[in-house]
Amino acid sequence: MYTNLGNSGLLVSKMALGMGFRGQNDPKEATKTIHKAIDNGINFIDCANIYGLLDDRKNAGTSEKILGEAIIGKREQLVITSKVSSLAGTPPNNKGTSRYYILNQIEESLKRLQTDHIDIYLFHGVDDSTHDEEKFRTMEMLIQQGKIRYVGVCNLQAWQVVKSLNAQQSINAAPLITIQNPYSLLNRELEKEMFPMIRELGIGMMGFSPLAVGLLSSGILDSEKFPSTLWGSKRRKQFNEIYKDKVIDVCDTLKTISLELGYTMAQIAQAWVLSKPEVSAIISGADNTEQLDENLISLEVELPEQYIEILNEVSHNLHIPLDNIKY
Repeated sequence: MYTNLGNSGLLVSKMALGMGFRGQNDPKEATKTIHKAIDNGINFIDCANIYGLLDDRKNAGTSEKILGEAIIGKREQLVITSKVSSLAGTPPNNKGTSRYYILNQIEESLKRLQTDHIDIYLFHGVDDSTHDEEKFRTMEMLIQQGKIRYVGVCNLQAWQVVKSLNAQQSINAAPLITIQNPYSLLNRELEKEMFPMIRELGIGMMGFSPLAVGLLSSGILDSEKFPSTLWGSKRRKQFNEIYKDKVIDVCDTLKTISLELGYTMAQIAQAWVLSKPEVSAIISGADNTEQLDENLISLEVELPEQYIEILNEVSHNLHIPLDNIKY
């Protein structure tokens, strides 16, 4: 169940619990989900300074607060990530990767998480307004201070990851341990440049949105099952617009295989992502214990090669960035 994150010696569960809670507005249910994940061997929890219930920026920071309360007495058995760069705090220095903003946000995250360190601190996206030397010197300082253990990045292209590694090497800073990007049957863009780079450099890959923001979950387009949340209202129109042609072919194939093998569409879709050797771990965006139970079974699924090839073929060259992130 545990694997090295890239070439590092850090052992993480092959599934990380994502703290986005896009469809959850109950802190108690969120806490139950965290506890159940830990009780089932999940030691990897992915968070960010802006994450909050219902994916509503008005709730930014609540995910870290809930997590901090939930892991009291359990902290040392966990690998916790958080992120910085997205909009938070008081203008004008309330976003990006400047030394000012990073130092401000690390203290806020540590306070909410009720911990003295974050295991992996990631840049949440690209910030061209701050020079690489400034941002990575700041991260290296935080490592030296013991406030973070490792550095990672999110939503970068392969050339940007290499550029970051070169910047770190030029100042003798510890190199990136992980890259976190979306990867699913509907978004295979990473295979072109990112996967070859990962194989060459040994960086750990955390794949988020393995269910294509829920589109690959069975029944998601059923009006009775579609989330009646802020997140759901944002996605319904988008899903209806893209649910055609090859996307329908992928979903139909996924449904057929799931019926043949006795698993759900979500379990097969996540097992396919986990079958890729370049992927160290997937991020499960479970909003409640029922969704978590379903996702955990994905770790037990061993897809026969013939089904992997069928899914490879039907999803070949698909690139649908449902999070509106382009690579």
